[in-house]
Amino acid sequence: MGDDTFQQAQERADFLRVANRAKEAAATLAPLPRAAKDAALQRIAEVLVARVPEIVKANERDVARARETGTAEYMIDRLSLSEQRIVAIADAVRTVAALPDPVGEVVRGYTLPNALEVRQVRVPLGVIGIIYEGRPNVTVDAAALTLKSGNAVLLRGSSSAYDSNSALVEIMQDALGGTEVPADAVQLVPGRGRDSVKQLMRARGLVDVLIPRGGASLINSVVEESTVPVIETGVGNCSVYVDAAADLDMAVDLLINAKTQRPSVCNAAETVLVHRDLAEAFLPRALSALRDKGVTVHGDPTVQSYGSDVVGATEEDYFAEYLSLDIAAAVVDSLEDAVAHIRKYGSGHTEAIVTTSQQAARRFVALVDSAVVMVNASTRFTDGEEFGFGAEIGISTQKLHARGPMGLPELTSTKYVVTGEGHLR
Repeated sequence: MGDDTFQQAQERADFLRVANRAKEAAATLAPLPRAAKDAALQRIAEVLVARVPEIVKANERDVARARETGTAEYMIDRLSLSEQRIVAIADAVRTVAALPDPVGEVVRGYTLPNALEVRQVRVPLGVIGIIYEGRPNVTVDAAALTLKSGNAVLLRGSSSAYDSNSALVEIMQDALGGTEVPADAVQLVPGRGRDSVKQLMRARGLVDVLIPRGGASLINSVVEESTVPVIETGVGNCSVYVDAAADLDMAVDLLINAKTQRPSVCNAAETVLVHRDLAEAFLPRALSALRDKGVTVHGDPTVQSYGSDVVGATEEDYFAEYLSLDIAAAVVDSLEDAVAHIRKYGSGHTEAIVTTSQQAARRFVALVDSAVVMVNASTRFTDGEEFGFGAEIGISTQKLHARGPMGLPELTSTKYVVTGEGHLR
């Protein structure tokens, strides 16, 4: 047996051990009461804060390697963990602990004419695999949400965050050691290479669902290659449409917040569309405000006529998820043209309209086919915590089972419980 073949066999054996332990942990975790799960989450939060220096030190190694390899600054921002960010992560875990437990919730219940009682009840999915890029905070967010919803989780983060993720998982497992939740309910997929990802994608029967979080290439790869069912999260090519009836001050403020509050995340605005009737009043102010924030505008000829520093937009610009201080801009003749632009170039994530017209708002909401539609609110609000879900597992742009920010209910399935009195058919 060659060295590569031997190594692959060893990696397969290592993965199977981890996956089988996760399956056993899921079976133990599923029937636990809320109090047991909440106590485990509170313990995780406490231990994360107590071991901040250990996490920061591990993260510094990841950040140093990223800088040595010339990683883009927005990716380093996603990768970095400070004491403040770790405390915020722990607070998010406590928030999840305080949320209602979805397991056991009766989705619907009724009594048939023959007196059989039928209830559809939420139950855990089982073992959830998460494949994600860059952001080590996802390691803890995913663990908190899956544990609260009664699921075990197998985590496969990017190799760029390997030290950070390893430290976080070890700390969470240590915290679970003194609780009713088995430590194997949170595990890293062994290995750093592509083969370890394939092992997870091909683990049908051991893993119940996969959730990819990252760029388009990662998501497409998982969707196309996985034999495990996938909940597809999507890239965020989000648009802000400034309607003819928009309040100018609100429109400028909302655009600046949507683009610049944190440009490296999926709910940041990547395109602004302006109704032609408002272009003359809005664009000079908007371009000036964007320039002050260091944003490069890629605009159509009309937008370019209002700013000498506007870069000519290409077809690719309107498809782009920049994740940087860049934004595409276009002037449209109508609300319907704005919707047509979004349908052609958008990713189905989040779109916003700024308008004082209730009719325009209703029309936009009805026509736009995205997971989230904002009316006079920043696209940055598309977030599980902002929606009151606690931390989120991701933002789904698919249309099956879960869509939009995915909180606890989206990490459950259902089963039917039918109760009779000796009923025979």
